[in-house]
Amino acid sequence: MSAVLHPSTELGHVSLRIRNLARSVRFYTEVIGLKMLRQQGRVAELTADGKHTLLMLEEVEGLIQQPERTAAGLYHFAILVPDRKSLGLVIRNLISHNIPVGQGDHLVSEALYLSDPDNNGIEIYADRPRDTWKRDEKGEIMMTTDPVDVDGLLAVSEGSEWNGLPAGTVIGHVHFHVSNLQEAKRFYCDVLGFELTAHYGNAAMFISAGGYHHHIGLNVWAGVGVPNTPRHAAGMNYFTVVLPSEEELKVVGDRIHAAGLTLEERDGAFYVKDPSDIEVRLVVQSANNK
Repeated sequence: MSAVLHPSTELGHVSLRIRNLARSVRFYTEVIGLKMLRQQGRVAELTADGKHTLLMLEEVEGLIQQPERTAAGLYHFAILVPDRKSLGLVIRNLISHNIPVGQGDHLVSEALYLSDPDNNGIEIYADRPRDTWKRDEKGEIMMTTDPVDVDGLLAVSEGSEWNGLPAGTVIGHVHFHVSNLQEAKRFYCDVLGFELTAHYGNAAMFISAGGYHHHIGLNVWAGVGVPNTPRHAAGMNYFTVVLPSEEELKVVGDRIHAAGLTLEERDGAFYVKDPSDIEVRLVVQSANNK
């Protein structure tokens, strides 16, 4: 039987390597709208609800900034806001800071794209109701990239006050450049247990748990066979997969061991590296308090 993750699996916080903590904290609080939860030394934890870490920033001395689309690794991480009004308020705040923004209506969602001071890609998006998502004749979720109704988002948020990202904001998905799409699929689908939801030829695929449009995007837009982002470059340290129970964690851990991969335990969580040298942090729901 094929490996399939429990349908209630979701994503937790992400950790980024950055070059200047004060600069990045200022960007993520003032521009993105997160709040400081705690800071210890060169590590800051940011939150939307004041309780749970959404983003961890680690300042590493001597980091370089990797040129875009030259390596496997982070393409963007995606912050999911609860509704269109919240996304409209995000647009208003980005405009007030004169931030260049890309955008795309993906049918299942409306999304904004930008980069942080270290060129880490960010998406901020709002989902459309799941019962409006359409599937094609192969059963794959239909997604595209059309212009966003920016005027509509501004209208729905008119008169509301920006107070940062609201409670209920979560990490919706992560998206990676990879050097080999099938190798990445083997890791994320055959070993971890995510399921394919859509693919675009041999260039990109989207995978998820529980029928979500995607928790992870994988693409070879940087080129087939590109090297991994080096650890001395800014980028993603890890992202978190939140499993519903210890039993599910054991099942996933057994698949990881059976695949000959190393599963490391530290700080109350388990870590395994994907083919792009990004660590996947595995926790259970009750322990997802960071």
